[in-house]
Amino acid sequence: MLIRMDKFETKKSLGQNFLNSKVVPEWLCDAGEVVSGDLVLEIGPGTGALTQVLIEHGAHVLALEADLRAIEVLEDKFKDEIKSGQLTLEHADVRELDLSKLQLKDHSFKVVANIPYYLTGFLFRVLLSRDIQPSTLVFLVQKEVGKRASSNIQKGDKESLLSLSLQAFGEVKYVKSVGRGHFTPSPKVDSAIVAVYNINRDKFAEHSADFFFEILHLGFGSKRKQLLGNLAKKYTRARLLQLFNEADIAPDARAEDVPIWKWLTLTRALEEKQ
Repeated sequence: MLIRMDKFETKKSLGQNFLNSKVVPEWLCDAGEVVSGDLVLEIGPGTGALTQVLIEHGAHVLALEADLRAIEVLEDKFKDEIKSGQLTLEHADVRELDLSKLQLKDHSFKVVANIPYYLTGFLFRVLLSRDIQPSTLVFLVQKEVGKRASSNIQKGDKESLLSLSLQAFGEVKYVKSVGRGHFTPSPKVDSAIVAVYNINRDKFAEHSADFFFEILHLGFGSKRKQLLGNLAKKYTRARLLQLFNEADIAPDARAEDVPIWKWLTLTRALEEKQ
């Protein structure tokens, strides 16, 4: 059952663009490899188009919704699933997200969501970098953001601060483009499904993630400058040239030209020699 959108006035302040067909939710579930028995955290279910398909796939869904009007719609639409325990609805602002209070355990759940565009960076960060991580994360985001998130330097793409931040915790894939006509109201831009698989903290087992991201942000501080020049704000050029050589980074490289494994080699060396 699809909710008639003319009966539900969307709020721009909440970034509401509701899915109006079943095909995109199916794509999202396929990207998340959702199977019966999975525990799925859904952020911003709205009127429940994705929620419906997650339930049909046999998932147990924990849905966080900030809009009380949407909560009322969902409670009516899914009263049987709520009663059975297959769906749990929480009235919550995701910006105050605390996964431990939701009784979620590390790597015991997946995240599949059509999220508000303005919260994309925040949600990637909090869901990947906290002590409790999902095993898989699938977001529907702006298409241009999806391209930046999934840059593949081996295919000739340029890296971005976002793509490297995601690769630090998992395997990133641009799954599929999604036209603006699949939403009500229709957004001004197309969207994309982006997935992060095999989420882990392995790259930071012996080194600080905070330090890695500090250096990453410093390296991208001035896009027009070479990486060496950006990092020279904190370290001597002589020291940097030595470490660049050890990490096989060209002296004239820009931050966007350096793949994740070289960033990790460089930041680990800088951390060890502090």
